[in-house]
Formats: sequence, structure tokens, C-alpha cells
Amino acid sequence: MITIKQIITRIEQHQPVTNKSEINVEQLSQELDGVGSLTTANHQQLSFLSGARYVSSLASSQAGVVLITADYCDQAPDTAVALVVASPYLAYASASQLFGHQSLSNNIHPSAVIADSAIIDEQVSIGPFCMIGEHVKIGKHCSLSAHVVVEDNATVGTDCVIKANVVIGHDCTIGSHVRLHAGASIGSEGFGFAPTSDPSTTGWERIAQLGRVVVGDHVRIGSQTCIDRGAINDTVIGNHVIIDNLVQVAHNVRIGDGTAIAAQTAIAGSTSIGKRCIIGGAVGITGHIEITDDVTLSAMTMVTKSIKAAGSYSSGTAAMPTANWRRAAVRFRQLGRD
Repeated sequence: MITIKQIITRIEQHQPVTNKSEINVEQLSQELDGVGSLTTANHQQLSFLSGARYVSSLASSQAGVVLITADYCDQAPDTAVALVVASPYLAYASASQLFGHQSLSNNIHPSAVIADSAIIDEQVSIGPFCMIGEHVKIGKHCSLSAHVVVEDNATVGTDCVIKANVVIGHDCTIGSHVRLHAGASIGSEGFGFAPTSDPSTTGWERIAQLGRVVVGDHVRIGSQTCIDRGAINDTVIGNHVIIDNLVQVAHNVRIGDGTAIAAQTAIAGSTSIGKRCIIGGAVGITGHIEITDDVTLSAMTMVTKSIKAAGSYSSGTAAMPTANWRRAAVRFRQLGRD
């Protein structure tokens, strides 16, 4: 159970609760057990009003606490404690973490295989069948689920959550407050090969991938995402980067602080992406280019050249009836012949 006082404390890490002084001691000690929408929340749950389109559900809401802006404060139900903030959605994001699943174990499972030279800090949980290599360092308050592999000489910072079947390659560095979700691969071999005189008979000559992956602090990497180690220099993921599931980040890519990348995006090798970029789903980015800070790429955009000016870019074609699309495709090809 979480008290309103705890919720206010968590919210105020990012923004003030402007009516905090109006909430009495009894209300501050009120306990909640979850989060719900305005229409489904009960008196022991938290809800929020994120915009005018949902205001019709506000007056009848049974929520015990409502996160709301000052503009709608007078429309909050009398049965709810209203917490007035500038951004209810951000406040909800902060408060939601108090209700999330927390692993309370600080044990090392007897089936885990840990090298004698590994340094495991205090209050670390290591699940069944984990493999921890030589000279690995794992910081305090980390939680490793089952079947995690951390290869030789890798470093993991403090307060990290590493879900089942994650692999962290040798010599890679993971910062603090990082969340790696199930099946993520950090530091696998980059896709580097040199063609022989005839690849059909003598094949491709593998290039040893000698760099690392360096992941910053407060990074989230989704399930089944692959981040390849550098060929010579490192692949670098900046601080506060969030990456969705099923993303491919090739060798020597650099991603700037605060960038968000949605699912099924593929980034080819040696590309540099700036700070605070937003990359939609299924975006394709070619290699050896630079994308500046504050660029938004809408879903299915194909980027083949460097982007030097901040702004929004698109190239994917929205769905339309097949017959219309065929006619449009014909005209598009004809434009290319002019």
C-alpha cells in the first residue's frame, strides 16, 4: 500500500504539487493500492486527467486521488484528493513506479555460476542459472533474473534491473539505473566481413570486432533488442536513452542523450544520432551518416543521408486502398523519369 504522501514525494522529483499545503494530515496518510483510468478506478486507486478529451469522465470518477492541472481542479469529484500539477501525465509516470513489481530478493541462487574473480557488490540478486564471467563487476542493488550471462571483464553499475536471458558481452560497460529487458543482447559481434575474390566459393573474411558497447546511466533497452559491439571504436548509448523491443543497433553507432527509439528500427554501422531525437517504429537508417540533435523521424522513414537541421522528417507511405496505391505508385515511378 502506498500513501498519498509517498506519491507526492515521488512526483516532486520532477515537478511541484502546487496545492500540497491544502492537503491535511489525514489525507496524506491515505493508502492506495493501484492505478486506474478515470472510468474504472476505485477509491483506493490513483487516476489522472491527461487532456480535455477525458474531462467528461472526471466528475463521476470514483478514484481516491486524481492528478490534474489547475484548469480542471474545480471539476474534480468531492470524493477524490486532487493533486494539482503542471503535467498530470508526467506525474502519473512518476507515481506509477511506486506500484510496480519490486523484487525483494537479495540472494544469489545456488545454481548461478560466478567466477572467483568477479566482484559482486552488496544487496545484489542473482537468479537461477546465471553465468558471471572472470573479472566482472556488478554494482550494489542490482537484480539479475534467470539465465543472464555477463561475460568476462564486463561492468554493471548500481541499481540495474536485468531480465531473463539477457547477454552482456565481454568488456562491455553498463551504467547505473539501467533496465535491460528479456533477451536483449548487448555486445554481440558486429556484422563485419570483407569479401574474398569470389564469395560464392571462398566466402567472406570475418573482421574481428574489437570494440565494446558502452551504455550510459538511466537507459532502458527493450526485449530482443541487439546492440553490436564496435569493430574498432566503441558503440555508445548515451544517458537517458530509451530503446523499444526488436531494435537493431549496429557496430560503432553512437546515440546521444535523451533519444527515444521505437520498435523494429534498424540503425546501420558507424551512424551518429544526436540528443533528444525521437525515432518512430520500423525506421531504417543507413550507415556512416550523422543525424543532428532534436530530430523526429516518423514511422517507416528511410534515412539515407545525414540530417543537419533539427525538425520532423518522414518518408513512409500511409495505407490506402490497394487500387489507389497502385495508381499512386505508377505516377511516382513516372516522376522519376522526368
